[in-house]
Amino acid sequence: MTVPFSNIPSNLRVPLFYAEVDNSQANSGAQTQRTLIIGQITASGNGVANIPVLGQGVSDAKAKGGLGSMLALMTDAYVRADDFGEVWFLPLADAAGGVAAMGTVLIAGTPTSTGVISLYIAGQLLSLTVTTSEPAADIATALAALVNSSTDLPVTAAATTATVTLTAKNKGLAGNEIDLRLNYQGSSSGEATPAGLTLTLTQMASGATNPTLDTALANLGDEPFDFIVSPYTDTASLNALKNLLNDKTGRWSYSSQVYGHVFAALRGTVSALSTAGNARNNQHETIIGFYNSPSPAWIWAADVAGTAAVALRADPGRPLQTLTLSTVLAPPTSSRFILGERNTLLWDGISTFMVGSDGTVAIENLITTYQLNAFGAADDSYLQVETLFLLIFVLRAQRSLVTSKYSRVKLAANGTRFAPGSAIVTPNTIKADLIAQYGEMEFNGYVQDTGSFAKGLIVEKNSTNPNRVDVLWPGTLINQLRIFALLAQFRL
Repeated sequence: MTVPFSNIPSNLRVPLFYAEVDNSQANSGAQTQRTLIIGQITASGNGVANIPVLGQGVSDAKAKGGLGSMLALMTDAYVRADDFGEVWFLPLADAAGGVAAMGTVLIAGTPTSTGVISLYIAGQLLSLTVTTSEPAADIATALAALVNSSTDLPVTAAATTATVTLTAKNKGLAGNEIDLRLNYQGSSSGEATPAGLTLTLTQMASGATNPTLDTALANLGDEPFDFIVSPYTDTASLNALKNLLNDKTGRWSYSSQVYGHVFAALRGTVSALSTAGNARNNQHETIIGFYNSPSPAWIWAADVAGTAAVALRADPGRPLQTLTLSTVLAPPTSSRFILGERNTLLWDGISTFMVGSDGTVAIENLITTYQLNAFGAADDSYLQVETLFLLIFVLRAQRSLVTSKYSRVKLAANGTRFAPGSAIVTPNTIKADLIAQYGEMEFNGYVQDTGSFAKGLIVEKNSTNPNRVDVLWPGTLINQLRIFALLAQFRL
């Protein structure tokens, strides 16, 4: 038997014991699946724009992004769903020439009794007590002071007579996502405008110009990030992320093998969401659609990504349906999409959610925006998010096998006779290892039908390069139970 030593020479004469360590049979292939949160920072944040940095929790996000910044609020929402995973930040400065969104709260009348104003800003509740006959201007001043003292809000406030003007801390389109709302929980929960007062809300608007992502994404280098949280769904931003992840020259290419997936969210009517979904066609992005929620789209994106990350790390094959979100507030009942509308969205590249009787929001179906092949024909091969993460899992498992066992071996043709234990491999040896690995993955519930896989697997030496092995891997990924259809053919 020839023992394939890598370092101990054969001409040793000095006694006695020498040992070298070979880990080629021990690699389990485990790998940390990291998250990247892309978000804007304020002038008070100490993060360096466009430079990725390892995050150290919500307090660190507040320091790097600034209190009430997009980055800080997204991180808070993400960590509420995933408090264990490794999270990195990609801080962005506001775009040069960016415009901050603005909105107003106009207060009219005087309270006829003591009461509480329940104002929600970006889904965060502010409670302001007012007293009988308190002047509207005084209420406006007190409300502005309350906003400014609530440092985790994404806005600042200024009072002029009876009007409170709110200005987004970050400039850009994302500021238009900051919802203003009164009495979200309703009178049954004790939220009602004090008698005698009228509050008129003008929603945040006129925010313009998002930061460009090209420089920031280029600075990621080859650092792997499986879960990428995007606060944006404008075409330029999504296309920049699409280029980052594309199959030919990006992170999913043969030359990179870094992988990753984008999670984003979009507010709109069914018609608007369908139009937006049909304008996309990318297996490496997921956009969840909603309407009239108090929570901004970028908070939805962070919450969904964190919820999905926990489950996909544990098992990339289990369906994500019914997983509950941790931060976002559900739209009012009248603004929730009904079954037929959600089915339409799922045919148009937009992911959907459900709302429980207690108002809890849960994932219904996370899909990608991929819908058409290169010829424009319908194609559902990359429909489900789980498919992409199963592919990441099995590709990494195979890479781990090959790079561990075959990093320094000689390649011989099938049928070559050599001593057992030699550092020599044949295509048939590799084929046997791949079949054994596939069987293990089937046992663990990631793939199926080892018999058919073994029959279809091709491992052969390349016809022109004698040092290369070509493999056709005909694996069948595990499926998810999504539809249970029953015909109740009863008898009397």
